[in-house]
Amino acid sequence: MRIDVLTLFPNFFEGFLNESIIKRAILKKKVEINIINFRDYSPLNNKQVDDTPYGGGAGMVLRCEPIFLCLDEIKTKDSLVILLSPQGKTFKEQTAHTLKKYKHIILICGHYEGIDERIKTLVDMELSIGDFVLTGGEIPAMAVIDAVVRLIPGVIKEESLDVESFNNQLLDYPNYTKPSVYRSLKVPEVLLSGDHQKIAEYRKMEQLRVTKEKRPDLLEDKDE
Repeated sequence: MRIDVLTLFPNFFEGFLNESIIKRAILKKKVEINIINFRDYSPLNNKQVDDTPYGGGAGMVLRCEPIFLCLDEIKTKDSLVILLSPQGKTFKEQTAHTLKKYKHIILICGHYEGIDERIKTLVDMELSIGDFVLTGGEIPAMAVIDAVVRLIPGVIKEESLDVESFNNQLLDYPNYTKPSVYRSLKVPEVLLSGDHQKIAEYRKMEQLRVTKEKRPDLLEDKDE
């Protein structure tokens, strides 16, 4: 998979690309991630990328030319162009599973007050990571990349992915490790029993309990 990120702040991504699972995925050539400063595509002599909105209003609006010119160069028939926007569809685990199937994803990080609406004519999908507003699309882009890359075969062990939250529309069960007792807090006896069937049953019931307590909306369409 190839992921291109269009941003005005490429330094945002330095630590993100050089740590943990994302770094290992890049080194193993499971994914190629390119950070592109679309200011380089501004046709103006001073490389300006924003301007005041027609009709007046607060803030500055991202001009359309840099994005159009950048996509002219990097977009292919295999590309999926995504705009990170608070107006977009909420990004969920199932969205990540859908995106992992694409060969080439282009993420556009907006900034300033908004973007020239004509940019959306080039966009296949708008995504939001929640009902709140950030200063730009860089943090949402990192969230999308992290969620998608970890699903690429060979990046994480398949058994780890099978038991994660949302895989069966339930949250994950509680986990414990050594010591079995700490400050009078004990690990549930069933997890120490060695009885794998009972452990599996316990974990399933715990998934249902945790989901009912924290995200009952996930159970609305599920037969408990």
